[in-house]
Amino acid sequence: MSLMDLWNSMHFFARMIVIVMVLMSLISWTIAVQKWTYLRKAQKETRKFAPEFSRSLQEEQLDAAIKLAEKSKKSHVARVLGEALNEVKPLLRDRATITAGDINSAERAVERQMLILTSELKRGLSILATTGATAPFVGLLGTVFGVVNAFQGMAASGGGQSLQAITGGVAEALVTTGIGLLVAIPAVWLYNYFTTKIDFITVEMTYTSKELIDYLIKSVGSEFGRSIFTKEFQTQKASQTSGPVSH
Repeated sequence: MSLMDLWNSMHFFARMIVIVMVLMSLISWTIAVQKWTYLRKAQKETRKFAPEFSRSLQEEQLDAAIKLAEKSKKSHVARVLGEALNEVKPLLRDRATITAGDINSAERAVERQMLILTSELKRGLSILATTGATAPFVGLLGTVFGVVNAFQGMAASGGGQSLQAITGGVAEALVTTGIGLLVAIPAVWLYNYFTTKIDFITVEMTYTSKELIDYLIKSVGSEFGRSIFTKEFQTQKASQTSGPVSH
């Protein structure tokens, strides 16, 4: 029997099961394509953003770094670092001293932005997980009802049906299980793939944000003055050596 013959011979319930699983598959693949496109654009812009941002920090051009982070809207790293810089941007532009409270504010801003970004990155993954977990059972449900219908038909005919008719009914029943597996297996693969990618991106955001916070703690550059941590270190060193504090 061809697939069209099986479809034509299916009962209403089995057809509904097939339609539901086709919709589940379409939704899963739509989410997967959107997620892959989003992550690809984010990583591509991050690869462009990271060296330029690092160069700006090395050259102590924080205004340029801030503008670069604000411009790179698709980069996950730029969005996280941009939130930290936005907290201290008024101080940097006013040439004020960055205090411990300012650093803590920047860290909290980074944490808030990372929570938002992580939530955005994981959006839709629950659908992939649900599809991978439930599609085989939905297909099995169609199979159970299909087998029951096949045996009911055989019983109604007094066992006089041919072997071909019986195997046709069983084949019809097993189709839904096969479709369920075809829907579930790619969904599980895609879920694991995107989970691994998001874990890597989360580590990348955490590492780069910690690097920026460390940079702000140690120094914000000679053009903008030294942070309170550096000044305290210099004061302690000067008191030990009884010499003038070098700037």
